Parts: sequence; structure tokens; C-alpha cells
Amino acid sequence: MTTTEESYSFNRHVLAYIHQAAELGLYDIRGLGAKRVLPTFDDLVFLTASLSRYPLEGYRERCRTQTVLGTRFAKKPIHLAIPITVAGMSFGALSATAKEAIGRAATELGTSTTTGDGGMTPEERRASKTLVYQCLPSRYGFNPDDLRKADAIEVVVGQGAKPGGGGMLLGQKISARVAEMRTLPAGIDQRSACRHPDWTGPDDLAIKIGELREITDWQVPIYVKIGASRVTNDVKLAIKSGADVIVLDGMQGGTAASQQVFIEHTGIPTLAALRQAIEALEEMKMVGQVQLVISGGIRTGADVAKALALGADAVAIGQGVLMALGCNSRWYGTPDHRTDAAADYERLGTVPGSCHHCHTGLCPVGITTQEADLEARLGVDDGARWLRNYFNVLTMELTTLARACGKSDVHHLEREDLVALTVEAAAMAKVPLAGTNWIPGL
Repeated sequence: MTTTEESYSFNRHVLAYIHQAAELGLYDIRGLGAKRVLPTFDDLVFLTASLSRYPLEGYRERCRTQTVLGTRFAKKPIHLAIPITVAGMSFGALSATAKEAIGRAATELGTSTTTGDGGMTPEERRASKTLVYQCLPSRYGFNPDDLRKADAIEVVVGQGAKPGGGGMLLGQKISARVAEMRTLPAGIDQRSACRHPDWTGPDDLAIKIGELREITDWQVPIYVKIGASRVTNDVKLAIKSGADVIVLDGMQGGTAASQQVFIEHTGIPTLAALRQAIEALEEMKMVGQVQLVISGGIRTGADVAKALALGADAVAIGQGVLMALGCNSRWYGTPDHRTDAAADYERLGTVPGSCHHCHTGLCPVGITTQEADLEARLGVDDGARWLRNYFNVLTMELTTLARACGKSDVHHLEREDLVALTVEAAAMAKVPLAGTNWIPGL
């Protein structure tokens, strides 16, 4: 054994954590999602058509992407052009410019965006043709008048990055405008409640959903968003409580700020959570009546296609949206007038590609900040164009894979079209290990 061999259990990262904890008595807070290696949709592949299945011609045969959410009770379900939506990210966590750019892109794409915590900004409502309004435990910025302006309501029980924990927005991001919207003092750390103040279980959730339906005259769908942990029972209880749509967020989901111990050590991977949710819907005989939106680490058109094949009706994307806007890019500004932000990353103690410092409010590319000079680094037009391009690529990849599997509608993708490359993924997704008929655990 060499004298420089590193311990696996007490490696340099664990030692740095222990030394920092011992010196400062503080735990780490950061943004974005889990960095540990987890089973993902990359561990699945499609069995595309050949002789036994008939593929569709990509340039001559259409593949439909239209998606409808909220058909169970709402008088006006949500009709989307694509099954790819924008997850809830608040004004406060994100700049007003970023929120407006996201809304504009979603409108041009024919899909929906979501408010996040802290209320609805006028810019976001104007920019977003289809806007989902979140009702969170904090009730920050919650306004019945804005509620009536929404196209759907999402009751948030938990997030994949921190199931069982409340939201955080540190004082450096509580600007005068954010403070006014949330009825908070400016510059003071905001810690949201981990559970809703007026209910403690599914019976109370049913009452809350009833109240929301009354205030909106049963017009709009009611979503229930849960962080992936005890998925089977949570999905069943959300159905029993009267949800039109369930939004399920796996542990790869992101956050603006949370304790690292939450991000890395709570919840279950999106792949496993999706399969459990579908089984719960099947057991309750609610497939097709209650729609399922999956989120948490969705990055590519292949991820979207695999999620739909496993049974999801749509996906919601958060971190990928931020990356499309320029998150973790070395450059900001237009392609003709790019400015190097490397020095700004260095001041945060990081480099482009490794930044998770959303919580600081010092975003080098102007996305997760309330500082006017930093916010100006992201243009609304540029951001909307980049996000539109990104979602268009995802949609092209999705339809390309669907056609290759012989499907004329992306919602016709099915579990039978998939196999797994690892035993772990096969067990979690309950699809055969490639080259076999074996599904571990069955």
C-alpha cells in the first residue's frame, strides 16, 4: 500500500466537509440538483422498428405531439402543442428578465410555464399564454385575484430536490420588489414552511382542492405536485383528493437553494418514481383520467421519449431551461457581443460547468439574480430565442424516436419499446434487461 493512497470512506470531499463543519458549525446550502451518480433515462434504450415493426418516414409521415392535461374535472383542460412544459421557478429565485423570457418562449412553442413560489409578476402573466399558478406552503405572494387569472393551479406538496423540506431564498436575493410581493423584510433570509399551514393530510387536501375549484368556478385544472419519496401512496392519495394532474418530481430535480444534505440524500431517482406512479394509477384505474407530468433531470428529447414510453403524459423541465438561458456558460450577451464571465465565476470560487451558486444572487450570466447590473446580462429576446430553439430540438428528437418505433403519435410510445442496459435500471423501470426477457424482481 502506498503512503498517498486516498481513503474511499474519508476521501478529500468527505474530509473537506468534516473540516468545514468542525471549523464553522454550518451546513452547506447550494442550488441546482444532485451531483451523485444515479440511474437515469440514459440507462434505457429503444427497440426501434425493422422487420417486425414498421417505421414511419420522418419527412412525409406526421407524428402528433398535442397534449391535453386536466381532463378529469376541469371545464377548461390545458391544450398544449407539445408534451414538454416549464417547471415552477419563482421570481426571486430567477430574475424578472428570465421569467419573462421563459414565458415568451413557452407561448411561442404552444406550451405552459409555471410561476413558482412568491406570486405572479405582471410581466410573466403577459408573456405566458398558458400559465400554471403555484400554491405553496409558504403562501408567499399568494393572491386570489392572480389565482383567477391562471390557466391551471398547482398545489405543491414537495419538490424532488428536497422532499419533506421547505424552500429557501437567502437575504441577498430579497430585493425591495421581491420583499413587497412576498410581504417580507428586504435582505432577510426567507425559509418556507415544509407543509401547508391549513392542512395536515389528504382529507384536508381534498378540502383545499374543493376551495380552489370554487374560487375558479371549476374552470381550470388542479395539479398536485409531490417530491418523489413515498410515491405509490402519495399518488393514490392525490387521486383520492381530487387532483386532475399529478406532477411528480424525482431527486434529480433542482432547487434555487437548499441544504446539500437534502439534495444528495433524500428522495428517489426519477426513473424509479415514474414507474411507481404509473403502477399506482393503474391500480386505481385512473390511467387516462388523471394525467401524470414527470420532472427531475429531464435534459434531452430521448429523456422525454423514454418518460412518455414509461407512461408519463408530459414532462416538466427546470434545470435544462436554465442551461438553455445560459446557466454555466462562460459567456453572456449576444453572439455578436459576447463577454467573458470567467472572472465572475472565479469570484464565486467556481468555474463554468461546475457552478451551483444560484443561492448567492451573483449569477454571472444574469439568470438567478436580483442585481440590476447582473440581470442586464440576459436579454429577454435572446433568452426566449435560446429556449425556443432548445425545446424545438427536444421535440424533433422526440418525434424522430417515435417514428423510428412506428408511432404516429408520441403518446403511443409504450413500455414494450424499451429495454434496460443495467440490472438497476431494469429493476427500477420494470423493463427487460437488454438481450433477455428478464425483469429483475419479477
